[in-house]
Amino acid sequence: MFTFLLLFSCKEKTLTNINKSKPTQKEAINFRDKGILNFEKKNLNVAFLNFNKAKIISETIRDSANIAYNLIRMASIQQITGDYYGSKETLTEALPYIKRRDIFSVSVNNFFGIADKELSLYNDAIYYYKEAIKDCTDSISKQSPLNNIAAVYIKQEKYEKAITILESILNRKFLDASAHASSKSRVQDNLGYAYFKKGKNDKGLLLMNESLKTRRLHNDSYGIIESYLHLAEFYAKTDSKKSNQYALDAYKSATKLNSIDERLRALQFLILNDLGRKNIGYAKKYITLNDSIIKIRNNYKNKFAKIKYDSKKEKDENQKLRLEKAENLVALKEAEKEKIILYASIIIASTTFVFLAIYLRKRYKHKTRLVEITTAYNTETRIAKDIHDELANDVFHAITYTQTQSLNAENNKETLLQKLNHIYSRVRGISRENSNIDTGPNYSAGLKEMLSTYNSNTTNVIITNIEKINWESIEDEKKVTIHRVLQELMVNMKKHSEALLAVIKFDSKSNAVIIDYTDNGKGCEKSKIIKNGLQNMENRILATKGTITFDTQPDKGFKAKITLPK
Repeated sequence: MFTFLLLFSCKEKTLTNINKSKPTQKEAINFRDKGILNFEKKNLNVAFLNFNKAKIISETIRDSANIAYNLIRMASIQQITGDYYGSKETLTEALPYIKRRDIFSVSVNNFFGIADKELSLYNDAIYYYKEAIKDCTDSISKQSPLNNIAAVYIKQEKYEKAITILESILNRKFLDASAHASSKSRVQDNLGYAYFKKGKNDKGLLLMNESLKTRRLHNDSYGIIESYLHLAEFYAKTDSKKSNQYALDAYKSATKLNSIDERLRALQFLILNDLGRKNIGYAKKYITLNDSIIKIRNNYKNKFAKIKYDSKKEKDENQKLRLEKAENLVALKEAEKEKIILYASIIIASTTFVFLAIYLRKRYKHKTRLVEITTAYNTETRIAKDIHDELANDVFHAITYTQTQSLNAENNKETLLQKLNHIYSRVRGISRENSNIDTGPNYSAGLKEMLSTYNSNTTNVIITNIEKINWESIEDEKKVTIHRVLQELMVNMKKHSEALLAVIKFDSKSNAVIIDYTDNGKGCEKSKIIKNGLQNMENRILATKGTITFDTQPDKGFKAKITLPK
């Protein structure tokens, strides 16, 4: 009893010392403000570093709003520097801290859309833009993602769809206000460009010229470059001299603003329009500029990755140092008291450990066997339930249909074929869920393919870092366990969660594989987890000496963390 009280006292003092040096919200805001200032000065590396520091402190003090804000700012910097895959990873990191229809949900979905558009994942981009529109709280804020959707349709050569959206935006009266001149000119330019691509040249040219006039009037520098480039393309086949002039104007303006991508686009027109000696000079500039931007963007990617790594390492080391310092202070004060207790404790602990080890070893063997039997029984029960509740009913309805309907009628034949095809799909589904698993070299691809089958029009499944795991170093039994547990998680998600997004993130430590599952579905009470069939997952994991934890609340999504020793 005395030993327990002494240790409790030491722990209490340790926590007191740690809390005294714990970072504060003021420090987090200070780093955040430095990030904003450096972003405005275009010091992107420094801005990213400060936003990351603010994010780490916000995690320590559990300030969800500032965690989300800083991650969104970091993702925007990655997109500015062309690191679109990195930005998606950062945005995914922000998802657990964002609620439906809050101040950040529109930004996150819009940035996901921008990244996918730049990566030519056009359907995914449209999906995220539509999600952003759902979370907009007024008609004005919906116009930007709508315009973005139209821009993607133009990329896909779906000009009629783009025209329909852009015309509906242009008819909004609020765009006539001077405060929205920039937005209106952007819509006019995109609409004119869509008309031109559709073959309505006169209407398209009129709108593009109106847009350029407005942009010049309001000194919209970046918008003017976009107008020049559209007009350069418009005249490319009919008036090379005009096209050349617009391309040259775009190149000069983009050079002043250090807008690399627009300079490259302008040089493309100049190369195509000029077949003389200047063409060689333009081509050389293009090659030099393109090589330079690739190198610069790769440098940014490496720097951003290093900043994240170094800051996490620094955070872990600082936390460790604070803990060690507190423990050392307590140890110095209590050394004399603990010396006597230590000798007695060693003797008692050693004796207890020997007897406990013998007892636990016997118990563990019994418990492992029991878990294996329970897991097998639950699996067989689930298969029987699927066959009885779903497949048997479908077969019965099909038989009843053949007995009550004339199969000479073409419509009745088609209906019967649809019923039989549904039964066949259900049989394949049950078979796939319980078939043998390839644990050889193709295991990673098979696991990814299984997870990807749960993608649908209503649910987006994101799988990250699966290739980083050295699957060959993991036992076959554990590979089967991972496959089955993730499969049951995905089935649970599909049946119960109504999630729009599910994220499965893989990570590998020196002695363990860690899998984090997150979805934004409706969640449930923790007490109801067993009823949802998740107990079977826990049995499988325990049988391989691993752990699985669940975190869920109604309307707050569902999380699971799986840790398996290698």
